[in-house]
Amino acid sequence: MKFENFRFETDAEGIAVATWDMPGRSMNVITPQVMEELSAIIETVAADAAIKGCIITSGKEAFSGGADLTMLQGLGADYAKLARTKGEEAAVAHFFAESRKLSQLYRRLETCGKPFAAAIHGVCLGGAFELALACHFRVVSDVDATRVGLPEVKVGLFPGAGGTQRVARLMQTGDALQMLFKGEQIRPLMARNMGLVHAVAPRDKIVETAKEWLRAGGSAVAPWDEKGFKNPSGRVYSPAGMQVWPAANAIYRRETHDNYPAAKAILQAVYEGLQLPMDLALEVESRYFAKILRSKEAAAMIRTLFVSMQELNKGARRPADVPQAKLRRVGVIGAGFMGASVAYVTALAGMEVVLIDQSVEAAEKGKAHSHKLMSDQIMKGRAKTADREALLARITPSDDYGLLKDCDLVIEAVFEDPKVKAEVIAKAEAAMRPRAIFASNTSTLPITGLAANSERPKQFVGIHFFSPVEKMMLVEVILGKKTGDRALAVALDYVRAIKKTPIVVNDARGFYANRCVMAYVREGHQMLVEGVPPAMIENVARMAGMPVGPLSLNDEVALDLALKILKATKAQVGPEAIDPAQEKLLVEMVEKKGRLGRKNGKGFYDYPEGGKKRLWPGLAELQETKLDPDAIDIEELKQRFLVAQALEAARAVEEKVITDPREADVGSILGFGFAPFTGGTLSYIDGMGVAAFVDLAKALAKKHGERFKPCRLLVRMARERPSFYAAPAEKPARKKAA
Repeated sequence: MKFENFRFETDAEGIAVATWDMPGRSMNVITPQVMEELSAIIETVAADAAIKGCIITSGKEAFSGGADLTMLQGLGADYAKLARTKGEEAAVAHFFAESRKLSQLYRRLETCGKPFAAAIHGVCLGGAFELALACHFRVVSDVDATRVGLPEVKVGLFPGAGGTQRVARLMQTGDALQMLFKGEQIRPLMARNMGLVHAVAPRDKIVETAKEWLRAGGSAVAPWDEKGFKNPSGRVYSPAGMQVWPAANAIYRRETHDNYPAAKAILQAVYEGLQLPMDLALEVESRYFAKILRSKEAAAMIRTLFVSMQELNKGARRPADVPQAKLRRVGVIGAGFMGASVAYVTALAGMEVVLIDQSVEAAEKGKAHSHKLMSDQIMKGRAKTADREALLARITPSDDYGLLKDCDLVIEAVFEDPKVKAEVIAKAEAAMRPRAIFASNTSTLPITGLAANSERPKQFVGIHFFSPVEKMMLVEVILGKKTGDRALAVALDYVRAIKKTPIVVNDARGFYANRCVMAYVREGHQMLVEGVPPAMIENVARMAGMPVGPLSLNDEVALDLALKILKATKAQVGPEAIDPAQEKLLVEMVEKKGRLGRKNGKGFYDYPEGGKKRLWPGLAELQETKLDPDAIDIEELKQRFLVAQALEAARAVEEKVITDPREADVGSILGFGFAPFTGGTLSYIDGMGVAAFVDLAKALAKKHGERFKPCRLLVRMARERPSFYAAPAEKPARKKAA
């Protein structure tokens, strides 16, 4: 029997092996054709008396990343079409039937009467791991790259092909809920200890381990189909169950603030499913899955965090006519916290690094940062001592700019001072090869202005990292007025090599992400000045979907830096460009109170040594007015936080700093954690409709000031087109002036 996506073979013992190996793809994904072929394999195994059982494995470096989510997007289009032509009831029936096909396929595998085993190497996530969970035996390779998990909640969905029901029957309910809520990728030994897999074996032994299980008479009946099966945590309505569910509800509320329908559906599906036989439980799960799949949150998150992110990671903005750069050696100038972290992620990606600072001692200190980060990984079991030594061997600390002569790319990460950067640019270019690319890791200084100090501005580009570099997945690639296509291509190739997601923005003060962040922080300052209780500011920001409150965020980036940026903006652009109330607050905090943020242990918060941070009680003294908490409109505060950032994103589009809505949305979530359930800043506007957003912004402007006034682009869009994604395709334009 021949298939396009599987190789199917049966040995002399009657053991079949289905090797999943999709042609022309680096990763196996679940598509309608894969489902058809898997169904045929199941029926072949079930019907052939000579076949004792079947092993499903992969012919690629990874098992599978799961379902092709564009397939699920297509269901939405089918639903809308059917609703128009045959009515809502027919559309809903079709949508439900189609959305549960994968769940039914896996249940057929589980109950076909023949034992199935999954032999897993590499990542096995989402619908692929649900396939493994439906198999009667699971073995994973002991390689660190192997991961299993159900990360669907991270794109606004939940495991809808049996995942919620099987996981909840394999482990304690609380542990199952935690796994489903977090969507984490789990390492081999942990997966075995959690009961998610049965065995861990060397990579070249996983298929043989599965065969040994089959030879030993592996059962074709899943535990939950055995007579007398009991849930690991007992019955839902029992003393033990009542220890789980009230707490689970409270944790759900605390962590999501009811912003994520998929997380709530997980709770409901597990709660109801554990009270039912498996077939009915799977139907309950399918009904919740169909409901969530039609939600605006799922649509927005799938588009931004799956489709758009994949496109950007694959080089959607890369100039097509520039050959791929082969980066072997990268120079990093500045061995402070940022430069040292850039050196680390570069060396981690396998490139050689020259780490330059004013002295060898300073450069060595920067290299020591990589030693610490790798040691932390070793302590967590995620790396070996040999890995650390190999990485450190790739970093050469020095004070000699001459070592940059063999670098393909040089990144400066020195102090945010134009004069300091100008000196560094001159020294570096004097040593660099003629075709090497120079990049600045500035966070606010316009690239065009810095490139004025360069002898080759076409080879000058901005590469803006976010801190901490090793954890933050976003990188802004900034185009100066004269930046050439090759410089852009090399920058994007580098970002891809270090496994981060790039967005391309045109030159402007603050670029894209920082100006949105500053709008968020400014709104927190405004609320404080107005008399909103500080704790309410922080808590409501998280309720709106932000990862941390604006006061806490400001402490992390430093209050004196915020004041410095404010003063620089005032001097260079004019007094009208800043908010005097915000300036007064920061001057009071920094210059009069000496409160600089976390770095000196006192900012909007106090940071007691060895203790938990807490809001500084003295904030109350800075508030001339104190509002009654019970009289404050919580929903309006939430709107202010999100609208302020979305308006700044729209202004960035109007100014052509951002030319692709995908980058605005992906950048806002990865860069500053903008309410992921909305799909990002522009999807937030699209989600309510541009006209409705303009009305909301006008209402806020009338009450709170001109900063909420919608820009001309939004006013025009409210009349002419419904959304940013519905806009006619335009060739990405560069800003004419810097």
